[in-house]
Amino acid sequence: MSDNLKLENYKRPKLQMPEEGTKLLLHSCCAPCAGEIMEALAASEIETTVYFYNPNIHPLEEYEIRKNENKRFCEKLGFESVDGDYDKDNWFERVRGLEDEPERGKRCTQCFDMRFERSALYAQENNFGVYATTLGISRWKDMNQINQSGLKAAGRYKDVIYWDFNWRKQGGSSRMIEISKREHFYQQEYCGCVYSLRDTNRWRRENNKDRIIRGVKFYS
Repeated sequence: MSDNLKLENYKRPKLQMPEEGTKLLLHSCCAPCAGEIMEALAASEIETTVYFYNPNIHPLEEYEIRKNENKRFCEKLGFESVDGDYDKDNWFERVRGLEDEPERGKRCTQCFDMRFERSALYAQENNFGVYATTLGISRWKDMNQINQSGLKAAGRYKDVIYWDFNWRKQGGSSRMIEISKREHFYQQEYCGCVYSLRDTNRWRRENNKDRIIRGVKFYS
């Protein structure tokens, strides 16, 4: 762990991996969701590599901001980070025909499936016995939907386990916000894909609110 961050007084009980003696691959969707989880893993002295694979994020400029915020916190904690491919064309093909699905609908399932399939494959190819994701800590997400995709992807490999820990509990959700403010993380205002951007701006317009201006809002 980096000397830049001291975790002696971290409040969550020490975490136990579902399989001891192995290392963890943590799929990260963004720094705000990952911050609390990464600190919990560091405090628990779990060997962790953070895997940023999110080809759903639109546009490229938004992707780069979120990726770099994630990398910045990895460096602060002393975690290795891996930048997955930005294969957005494959993502668009994967969700073709689901453009008008609501948030938490079939499009999101396909999106989770794609990201977790790649995460589980990376875990298997690089000797990670366990992989997990930061997506479930967000109250905007359906945890059952996420875990079903995570378990399904891990089921492809006999030597990879999906860790379905509930990161929201034991104060996780509140510390997620506390850490985001402390670190002044970039505060994205839509889930990530072009369709969530479209729908969020549509809702804002209908409720007399300003459209999203990307790249300018940070936690404070």
